[in-house]
Amino acid sequence: MLSSVPPEQLLGILTSGKSTELAVAASAVSKPGTMADMTVEDINLRANHLTDESLESTRRMLQMAEESRETGVKTLTMLDEQGEQLHRVEEGMDQINEDMKHAEKNLTNLTKCCGLCVCPCDRAKNFEVSDRYKKTWGTSTESSAKVVSSQPSGTTQNGQQTSSGGPGGPYIKRITNDAREDEMEENLDQVGSLIGNLKNMALDMGTEIEKQNNQIDRITVKAETNKVRIDEANQRANKLIK
Repeated sequence: MLSSVPPEQLLGILTSGKSTELAVAASAVSKPGTMADMTVEDINLRANHLTDESLESTRRMLQMAEESRETGVKTLTMLDEQGEQLHRVEEGMDQINEDMKHAEKNLTNLTKCCGLCVCPCDRAKNFEVSDRYKKTWGTSTESSAKVVSSQPSGTTQNGQQTSSGGPGGPYIKRITNDAREDEMEENLDQVGSLIGNLKNMALDMGTEIEKQNNQIDRITVKAETNKVRIDEANQRANKLIK
């Protein structure tokens, strides 16, 4: 196999045929010496080789950055949908609370109609002035407003940002000064812009997750409070039945 042939022998094989240009390229790559030991043609071949490798590297970087941005956009979309679901759940908890107010009022009226003694300290009113009730429903709007107001600005539709981080170019030191280096510069500039977008998206994700965690805590407390209120109403209803 050619991989087991020494570079000098490979160079001799190549130069003996018509592949002179390939032989020169193999010589340039196989020579580990300093620049002083290389001919101008060797230097040019090596520079072109390194430029091609660098160009491919910037293309891969740009592709990975774009894939990361797409993942970030999908994540933000999923978080937004999850936030809407949590909002509906919390609205459901609030509706249950309102329904229980009417149910307790009806129970009180029914108790009066049945000729039963109604305690002056009405249990429904007593429940609504409790610290647990005030903590659950008395400050929920205020707490939600505080969380929303802390969200950073920057994310718009499709994950595009109004601001991007990182300084501008030039990013590379030009050697061949051709279209390949122009593309490298453009690729790196786009990568820098995408990284800035990813940073802002990460900040928005963190804020949204924190907001939703707080909302989940509120929903949990409201569900527990509603359960206590429903249990008490059931006890009152059972007493009326008996």
